[in-house]
Amino acid sequence: MQAAAGGLELVVVEAATGREIDVAFARLAREKTDAVFVAPSVLFAARRSQLVVLSARYLLPAAYARRSFVEAGGLMSYGADIDDAIRQVGVYTGRILKGTKPADLPVMQSTKFEFAINLNTANALGLAVPPTLLSTADEVIE
Repeated sequence: MQAAAGGLELVVVEAATGREIDVAFARLAREKTDAVFVAPSVLFAARRSQLVVLSARYLLPAAYARRSFVEAGGLMSYGADIDDAIRQVGVYTGRILKGTKPADLPVMQSTKFEFAINLNTANALGLAVPPTLLSTADEVIE
């Protein structure tokens, strides 16, 4: 894995309930984890406030796949642009309603991504965000 090649240890922690999220973050804090990436998930989206609060409580810099986490106080996100994905769904729906068989439509992948940073959270974690990184962000929350 890339993490090992860079001399980093990758730890995968799974959680399927709110309680398991609490336990996972406590474990990551005990193990002095440097940073967390929260994978996209319906459960995690519904529990975004809990995840952001736990990241702050344990001083764990966390990155997410959706901008909504950054808007809720998370540090940063990088993921598919949801508005663009919804537009693609609309295009597909229109084609299907005009008679195209779904099986005849090509598989689409996101081509538009967005990067957001919350500077308030970075400051609370004692992190300095380099200007070059800020200049690449699609949204900076101050």
